[in-house]
Amino acid sequence: QVQLVESGGGLVQAGGSLRLSCAASGRTFSSTAMGWFRQAPGKEREFVAGLVWRGGTTYYADSVKGRFTIFRDNAKNTVYLQMNSLKPEDTAVYYCAARSSYYSGVRPPTGVRQYDYWGQGTQVTVSS
Repeated sequence: QVQLVESGGGLVQAGGSLRLSCAASGRTFSSTAMGWFRQAPGKEREFVAGLVWRGGTTYYADSVKGRFTIFRDNAKNTVYLQMNSLKPEDTAVYYCAARSSYYSGVRPPTGVRQYDYWGQGTQVTVSS
């Protein structure tokens, strides 16, 4: 069984930064894409950032472009989300997702159903 464990969430003031981590573990795990999603109270889960494992192509939601960066550490089987210039509207539970099935797209998948495994989520709260 593959497990994704997020960490790094917390409370931060507007304009501050946080770095989220997502560590993959379990039986031999080979990912074709990794993504970060978020879900605010009363809203649907939305795509934030993604990375195609082969080639490293990244893609971001317009709302976070220029402020968030997704990157990986292959040796640690870990993906990170660096979040800078945080805004109150970034407040949400952030989820890490992994796709293990074949993927041929150049741009990372952005749909919830395009990912096979999910972490438990980590809360990010940005105060004004």
